[in-house]
Amino acid sequence: MPTLEETVTSTITWFEIPASDFPRAIRFYETIFARPLKHDASWPNLAIFPYQRPGVSGALAYGEGHLPSPAGVVIYLNCDGKFDDVLGRVEAAGGSIVEPKNHVPNVGWVAQILDSEGNRIGLHAAV
Repeated sequence: MPTLEETVTSTITWFEIPASDFPRAIRFYETIFARPLKHDASWPNLAIFPYQRPGVSGALAYGEGHLPSPAGVVIYLNCDGKFDDVLGRVEAAGGSIVEPKNHVPNVGWVAQILDSEGNRIGLHAAV
């Protein structure tokens, strides 16, 4: 059996994006990524972003202590292969683009949006 040190592939292992209107936030992310989030009764206050192990994932989080903010830490969500499509759906889904698509040498393409809840979120594509 591998040790924890052998299985960790990233500094980030989980993230939570706060939501004040949980159904609206779920619709927003399902719309821009054109994929469903996992949301069921076993975790009623979380809607989990799709992922494959050993990849990193996270969730929308609703409830006490989960307060949306445009001034907090910015996380970047993976948009490899679909960056322009995802960015193009942001405004129709109820968000806004606060930093347009830019190329960062040796990093890839990035942009920042405000989601439907007012969180500042980064989008990233390696190519």
